[in-house]
Amino acid sequence: MIIVVRHGQTDWNLEKRYQGRMDIELNGTGIKQAKYLSLKLSNIKFDKVFSSPLKRAYATAQLITQNIIITDDRLIERCNGALEGKLKSEIKESIDFNSPDTKLGIENIIDFKNRIFNFLDEITTKYKNQNILIVTHAGVSLYIREYFEGVPTNNDYSLYKLENCDYLEYDN
Repeated sequence: MIIVVRHGQTDWNLEKRYQGRMDIELNGTGIKQAKYLSLKLSNIKFDKVFSSPLKRAYATAQLITQNIIITDDRLIERCNGALEGKLKSEIKESIDFNSPDTKLGIENIIDFKNRIFNFLDEITTKYKNQNILIVTHAGVSLYIREYFEGVPTNNDYSLYKLENCDYLEYDN
């Protein structure tokens, strides 16, 4: 089984800021969310735990399990370039995050998906029939869902968005 978790809440989540690769800590609510999720998942013995190296994901993983946590840069959030730190309400122009021709220093969608799919190809082969915990970010979780479930209806990735400390479960 593979459990995919989005990190707990940060102040920037509350403020509706683009985080991307900015290394933001969990806030008090995020810590509580991760502790609650730890209780929900306490009956699962994880064979391997993987996390993005960013503080918000790694701290979430630490609160969920006592296992050794393996950080993997392929699980890091998409670089949002010049948008990082800005309020979503500040951005007046429409940005197509699914276009390979993104501007403003946003990580190319093809490269982003390829690194996520590469990670998933590796763990689904190497750790077949093991219980795996993956703690990552909203953007990464969209394409983990695509990997396991296919492209969302009408290419609407908002249908795949996980809230803070939500999780998905897949057979491995």
